[in-house]
Amino acid sequence: MYNQRDINMIKTLSKRIAATAVAVTMGAASYAANAATEIQWWHAMGGVNGERVNKIANDFNATQSDYNVVPVYKGNYTETMTAAITAFRAKQQPHVVQVFEVGTATMMAAKGAVKPVEQVMTDSGEPFNKTDFLSAVISYYQTPEGELLSMPFNSSTPVLWYNKDAFAKAGVSSVPTTWDEMEDASRKLVDAGYKCGFSFGWQSWVMVENYSTWHDVQIGTKENGFASFDTELTINNDHVTGILGRIADMSKDNLFVYGGRRGDSLSMFTNGECGMWMNSSAYYGSIVKQAKFNFGQSMLPLDMAAASKPQNSIIGGGTLWVLEGHDDSEYKGVAKFMTYLSSPGVQAWWHQETGYVPITTAAYELSKEQGFYEKNPGTDTAIKQLNLNTPTPNSRGLRFGSYVQIRDIINEEMENIWSGAKSSDDAMNEAVKRGNALLRKFERAND
Repeated sequence: MYNQRDINMIKTLSKRIAATAVAVTMGAASYAANAATEIQWWHAMGGVNGERVNKIANDFNATQSDYNVVPVYKGNYTETMTAAITAFRAKQQPHVVQVFEVGTATMMAAKGAVKPVEQVMTDSGEPFNKTDFLSAVISYYQTPEGELLSMPFNSSTPVLWYNKDAFAKAGVSSVPTTWDEMEDASRKLVDAGYKCGFSFGWQSWVMVENYSTWHDVQIGTKENGFASFDTELTINNDHVTGILGRIADMSKDNLFVYGGRRGDSLSMFTNGECGMWMNSSAYYGSIVKQAKFNFGQSMLPLDMAAASKPQNSIIGGGTLWVLEGHDDSEYKGVAKFMTYLSSPGVQAWWHQETGYVPITTAAYELSKEQGFYEKNPGTDTAIKQLNLNTPTPNSRGLRFGSYVQIRDIINEEMENIWSGAKSSDDAMNEAVKRGNALLRKFERAND
C-alpha cells in the first residue's frame, strides 16, 4: 500500500510528465510546421565535382529555409539514369535527376515520367526566359515546338589539350589545326621520346559524333534523329571511316595510343606520356590539379578531306530532369532551385571551377568581366566551338533512342579497329547494322 506521501509524489510526477508530453507534442508540431521541404537531387558527379555539387546545394539551402535540396550521388551517368527509372517504377523517384545528353530520347519517350522544366518554372511563377541561355546548349533539349524539357547544367564539348613544354622540347612550333598537322606534331613528339603523340577519351563522342558535326557530316537520317524516331545511322560514311582508318595507321608508330572509352586516358596526358589529348573541356579542373607542366587547349583539328572549314561542335554532359509524382509545393521548391542554379554567379563559378561551359550568356559575360579568360587563355575555347556557326541539321546534335547501348556498340567496333581485328569500313558497317536494329526496337516500343 502507498502512504499519503507516496501518493502526493506520484501525483506531482504525473503532472510533470503530462506537461512535458504536451511541450514535446507542441514542439514537434511546431517543427513539422516549420520544417524545410526536402528536394531529392540524384546526380552522376563523383570526386571533386561531386564536392562542387554539394556546395551548390548547401549554398542554396543557406539562402532560404523553406526547402532543403539533398544531392545524392548515384554512380556514373548510365547508373544514375537506370537508378531513376527503377525508382520511378517503384514510386520512389527523386524530384530531380541528372541525365547525360545521349539519354535525351529515352527520357522524352518516358510518357508520364517527366515534367518539362519549362512547365515547372511557369507553373511556379519563377522568372524564366529561354533567350538567356546559350542556343547551342538549349537547342539539344527542346521539343520541335520549342519547349525546354530539362534544365542545362553541366554542358561541355571536346577540345584539343596540349602540353606546351612537350611542344617546346619536340620542336612543335604551333598548335595543330588540321589532321595533317596533328600527324606531323605527333611524329615530332614520339621522336623526342614521348610515349605517344596523342590519345583521346569518350571516343564515340569525340571521334564519331563531334567529328561529324565539326565537319557538317550527317550522323543519321531524319536530322540525326531530331525529326523522327524512324532514323537510321550513317556513321559508316567515307569521312568517318577515313579518319578512323588514318588514326589506326598512326597507331602503328605510336603517334596515337588508345587509352580507354571514357576518361581513362587522362593520366596519359597529365603524367606527360602523350603530348596531346582530345576530350571534354570539363577536365580543366583535373588537369590543373594533376599536370606538372604548362598546358593549353585549342579547337579540334580539321580533316581537310571532309571539309574546308569547321562547322560547330556539340555538347556532352548532362541536364537536370524533373520527374512526375510529387506535390505542387515540392515543384515550387524545384523551380526556385533551378532559378538559383542558373543564376550568373553560380554558373560562372561552376564554369570556372570545372571547365563546363556556362549555360547562360550572363554567366559567360560575368566570367569575362572577372578576367577569367584573360588570366587563363584558351578556357573559352569550348564556348567558341559550340557557337562557331549556326547549327545545321547535321550539326545540331543527335537524338537517337537507346543511344546509351548504341554507344557501347560503337565503342566495341572502334576497339576492333585499334586492335587491328577489323578495318574501319567493316567495323563501322557492323556498328550501323547493330545500332539500327536497336533503333527499330526503340521505334516499335514508342509508336
